Amino acid sequence: MMKNSKAVRFLEKESVAGIVCTAPFILGIVLFIIVPMGISLYYSLCDYNILSPPTFIGLDNYVQAFQDPKFYKTIAVTFFYALISVPLRLVFALIVAMLLLRNSKMSGIYRAAYYMPSIIGGSVAVSVLWKRMFATDGVINSFLGLFGIETSFAWLGNEKTAIWTLILLAVWQFGSSMLIFLSSLKQIPNALYEAAHVDGASKTYQFFKITLPLLTPTIFFNLVMQMIQGFLAFTQCYIITQGKPMDSTLFYTVYMYQQSFEFKNTGYGAALAWIMLIIISLITFVLFATKRFWVYDDGV
Repeated sequence: MMKNSKAVRFLEKESVAGIVCTAPFILGIVLFIIVPMGISLYYSLCDYNILSPPTFIGLDNYVQAFQDPKFYKTIAVTFFYALISVPLRLVFALIVAMLLLRNSKMSGIYRAAYYMPSIIGGSVAVSVLWKRMFATDGVINSFLGLFGIETSFAWLGNEKTAIWTLILLAVWQFGSSMLIFLSSLKQIPNALYEAAHVDGASKTYQFFKITLPLLTPTIFFNLVMQMIQGFLAFTQCYIITQGKPMDSTLFYTVYMYQQSFEFKNTGYGAALAWIMLIIISLITFVLFATKRFWVYDDGV
């Protein structure tokens, strides 16, 4: 009986310690995620402009969204941005990860250098710098001038090129995906490559038959995370282009922000937020539904 009572007291102490340690995290989830989401859902069903009390109007904000031409424009721009930037970012991340796979004295410096854009790439300072680089008198046009190409082309003022400046900035921020790829590459057994080499397999064959299949779980993880991040991109557009020219770079999140805080149509902005949540959920569901067709489950 004494041993049982000691065991019970020990388990009770362990339970109390667990509750104390997890309480800040649970409170943070409740106060900063669940409660704000509940408030946002309520506001999405109201006519609310921040300055006056919300008035319940049901689903009118959602109906308004699907009757708003700019809503479809921002959806198209955001889809184009995400579907182009995310695959390019993953391709560059994988290429650099394979180049850094071999250890050397400078490997740590190279990894830090390539990872740095992922840390600072979403900052306001980098966005301002990027805006200046692509200005008519910026670095890009000056660099082209060194090759005798006299140009004062407005990269950010042209509907066909403005979105590509934002895509280029997103691709430049491949560091986090690169480190994840690098970690997975190191987990692939060398015995597989040695056996393939003995059989006369080329480097290209080894990549497509060994490396790529075993990396598919990591590719899937990076694809899901980067796709979500792509649809939620905000700072680059808001600082660099503000959606100009002619709404050709108007991201969905920026339009949502404009409706909520600039146009004082907060209820409509909340409805847009929930529509985006549904869109991202559907895209994530599709990715998981197709996972079994191309992801090697026994990979590393």
